[in-house]
Amino acid sequence: MPKLKTNSGAKKRFKVTATGKVKRAKGWKSHLLESKSPKRKRALRKAVCVSDADMKRFARLLPYS
Repeated sequence: MPKLKTNSGAKKRFKVTATGKVKRAKGWKSHLLESKSPKRKRALRKAVCVSDADMKRFARLLPYS
């Protein structure tokens, strides 16, 4: 069976933790920041894990991780 290619966009945006979860950055942080509260902008800095419902899709994007 041929080797699978890792999705180039996914490998730049996601990291796999030691337990196999996928870490991602939050969105809505690039512009229109004046209207967002400082508390909201601080919360957007933190990374979160991808939901269990999306893990099957990420397994295809990152096949060897």
